[in-house]
Amino acid sequence: MKKILMMGALAAVMITTACDKDFLDRTPQGVLDQSVLASKRGVNGLLIAAYSELDGWAGWNNGDVWASAGTNWVYGDVTSDDAYKGSDAGDQSEILLIERYTSTSDNRYYRAKWGAVYDGVTRSNDVLTVLALAPETEFTAAERVQIQAEARFLRAHYHMEAKKMWNKVPYIDENVSDPLKRVPNNVDIWPSIEADLQFAIDNLPETQAERGRASKFAAIAYLAKAKLFQGNYAAAKPLLDQIINSGRFRLAPSFHDNFNAATQYNAPEIIFAIQFSVNDGAGGAEGTNANYGNVLNFPYNGGPGTCCGFHQPSQNLVNAYQTDANGLPLLDTFNATDVTSDQGINSGDPFSPHTGPLDPRLDWTVGRRGIPYLDWGLHPGSSWIRDQSFSGPYAPKKHVYYRSQQGTLSHTGNWTSGQSANDYAFVRYAQVLLWAAECEVEVGTLEKAREYVNLVRSRAANPSTWVKLDNGANAANYVIGLYNTPWTDKEVARKAVRFETRLEMAMEGHRFFDLVRWGVAADVLNAYIAGERTKRTYLNGAVFQAGQDEYFPIPLAEIQNSFVDGKPTLEQNPGH
Repeated sequence: MKKILMMGALAAVMITTACDKDFLDRTPQGVLDQSVLASKRGVNGLLIAAYSELDGWAGWNNGDVWASAGTNWVYGDVTSDDAYKGSDAGDQSEILLIERYTSTSDNRYYRAKWGAVYDGVTRSNDVLTVLALAPETEFTAAERVQIQAEARFLRAHYHMEAKKMWNKVPYIDENVSDPLKRVPNNVDIWPSIEADLQFAIDNLPETQAERGRASKFAAIAYLAKAKLFQGNYAAAKPLLDQIINSGRFRLAPSFHDNFNAATQYNAPEIIFAIQFSVNDGAGGAEGTNANYGNVLNFPYNGGPGTCCGFHQPSQNLVNAYQTDANGLPLLDTFNATDVTSDQGINSGDPFSPHTGPLDPRLDWTVGRRGIPYLDWGLHPGSSWIRDQSFSGPYAPKKHVYYRSQQGTLSHTGNWTSGQSANDYAFVRYAQVLLWAAECEVEVGTLEKAREYVNLVRSRAANPSTWVKLDNGANAANYVIGLYNTPWTDKEVARKAVRFETRLEMAMEGHRFFDLVRWGVAADVLNAYIAGERTKRTYLNGAVFQAGQDEYFPIPLAEIQNSFVDGKPTLEQNPGH
């Protein structure tokens, strides 16, 4: 179900909006009564509008869609050891403050994200409110409950995004009467999120006729994720087992099938994703249904997208793909030596790529000089990097479209050609297997965890799926093997599972949140800064403060809008 082009009209008739007092104080130019939408067509339109916000493009935040992007590239990757802000020091400098853990509550990026997720909550609640007003004859009982289930799934998704970001957040349902949504954030909302997801599990079908709608298995995966974020492995394990044992999902034949707009649509691995489209008849809004949140994250000159050099992979991430002679990761020593890069070397000067053994997933995740960049030819190095001295020599790759797809699966008629139909998966089956491996390490058997990890690695070990040169030779010295020795040490097994999660899911907006839920963010990120600040001097002086920086500051404007009787309803997070 691609993003629907009626969003512009729907935005004008939404019953409520995100917490923006200035907006709410404006004199309305027209009022549309809820009863006008209380029909099958109206309710379904509102439900589509609730799905539409998955990309983070809040109606009042059109200029900052990358700040609120559903892909979480700023908050999940740039804040972690996977990626730098990229570009140059001055462009989108608010991200630089976030990367250095020095940003304050008035950073516009935080309010953009808050506005997007709570706009999604509001849209989900609008579905439930108007559905209750619709005549019984408009829907069968089964249709009515499925709409409720989809709306509650989406409401859980948006609240979970807020919970991951800020921890102390309000839960807002369709019964909140305060138009400013001044709900306290002093209650843990996990139980409410779980209740919404359980309702979705109980009432959604296992498969949906329209691709993109949430299914029962999407809800199960989300409930398992909620349990994992609470450290409740015993509760997450049977949920993940249910997905695995269903037989409905499997790993795509090639790792990159999940990131190719031409193949991901039928990838058996995608459990729930944002559906993007281009060249879809949107007229003056052409390109707005695309993967706009990642539009800044393309090579700066030439190549795909032509703009703007953000979201550049870190040297630390690239180093993580080094392997030993058996093709296993260097769990403890990966960052002792750097993978050879073209840092400081002009594109016209000679350069030879790294010759040591590497996990083949590196070159489907990271663009580096001398290696094919999809079908755009060999990555030329510094000529495609906006400011190599500032943010390094590498480019992101997973969201990028092929040259052969330009104009069909990408849109070329805007200020940048980076709008593409490359969907973004919130949950894919490889992630479920790795979550299940986590659970087996903590509450099950280490050998079962090893089995799940080896399933993921076996897909990556298929030579036919590796990046190739034009002559058919492997683009680099790819060496990847399985864990063939039984796992008997729980700590080593835990380390291996977490490392595999990083390799498989890198640059997909998850890493920072994983480090936080594992309770290792301060140790990992301060060690990362200590190594990277010699390469990226802007990281000098950066420190991740344990007990503070695991969660972002609640936007100042939202606290100001929450005042009741001279006191704010929302409490700021500790240390901010």
